[in-house]
Amino acid sequence: MFGPNIKMKVLFISQYFYPEVFKGNEIVFDFAKKGYDVTVLTGKPNYPKGDFYEGYSFFGKKEETIKGVKILRSPLFPRKSGKAIPLALNYLSFIFFSYFTVLFRVKDKYDIIFVQQLSPATMALPGLWVKKKQKIPMVLWVLDLWPESVIATTSLKKGRVIDFIEKLVRKIYAKSDVILVSSKSFKKSIQNKCEDKNKNIQYFPNWAEDVFVNVKETSIQIPELPEGFNVMFAGNVGESQGFEAILDAAEKTKEETINWIVVGDGRKLNWLKKEVKERNLTKVYPLGRYPLETMPHFFKKADAMLVSLKDTPVFGITVPAKVQAYMASGKMILGMINGEGKDLINESKCGYAVAAEDSSSLSEKAIKLLYSSEKERNEMESNALKYYQGNFSKEKLFSNLENLFQAYN
Repeated sequence: MFGPNIKMKVLFISQYFYPEVFKGNEIVFDFAKKGYDVTVLTGKPNYPKGDFYEGYSFFGKKEETIKGVKILRSPLFPRKSGKAIPLALNYLSFIFFSYFTVLFRVKDKYDIIFVQQLSPATMALPGLWVKKKQKIPMVLWVLDLWPESVIATTSLKKGRVIDFIEKLVRKIYAKSDVILVSSKSFKKSIQNKCEDKNKNIQYFPNWAEDVFVNVKETSIQIPELPEGFNVMFAGNVGESQGFEAILDAAEKTKEETINWIVVGDGRKLNWLKKEVKERNLTKVYPLGRYPLETMPHFFKKADAMLVSLKDTPVFGITVPAKVQAYMASGKMILGMINGEGKDLINESKCGYAVAAEDSSSLSEKAIKLLYSSEKERNEMESNALKYYQGNFSKEKLFSNLENLFQAYN
């Protein structure tokens, strides 16, 4: 165990890190504040726009310190449009260059490795290399299942590439000392890929960022929202979210005073704007991307928040992180989502969730919310906040993670 004057040295690994907005940022900065000596191995920030953030380039800024955290940045090719070839180059270049980062630039001796594993799953490989080199434990936090996500979002359904990914993922799981899952439903999929049926797999769900929990009055300006009942989607506008069905629902409610507000950016945004124009969907408002700190102010002006995913098996066992942000903000939630996410919304009684891509049911529930009484709305909003505080409190989750780290030393 570590005494009060001895800093535990943690190596955090993820292809994505601040100024890109991902959950792991909070873990890193929170643990650094508590006195942990945290180093980050990551790439050059370029998500979601596809180009390097201002001040960063392929060769520039290899190392920096932010809020007391040392950050080692490996070169990579930016994801650009997010289409197959630039995205593959983005994924592969991070792995290629991070190998040399591990070989020549990771010089400190660490006590534990913590990997935030989003897409691609290959971002866990530098963790395995450091683990082998330093013979230290590795905790893998799985936020995206592979190859399931690849099968769900690309034309690859089976064959050599999928077989290779499956083999690689099995190796990553086998070499991990502890696997944390953001969704309880992930556990079965991971267990099926582990030879060790007693693999230490623990539930570690998402939480809402501090900006949603401790909302401060600021002078931040956001656009005025239209008159009427505003259903707001906030987050990535991509292939996974099933925007085709959202637009169909908007078309079905066009005679009602329901507006569909989309705050966010992604590969599907230009398509969305084009569809809205071509279909003359005058009550759909794609507003584009805004900084994270503005989100609570958008949420406050919305009547209900929308979460959706496509109708594919992997998304049926996924709970998008926005659900926790919506709950922490005490908002009613409309869900068009399967499995655990759907159950979470309905069981907490904070709104209504229908099956993925069921635009007819979504439009019906949107209309039901429109005509709900003030008392019913207040109850749903109260239920959202209570459920968040009881199940997704960041303080409780981070305390559990800290105990897990300490148990390995």
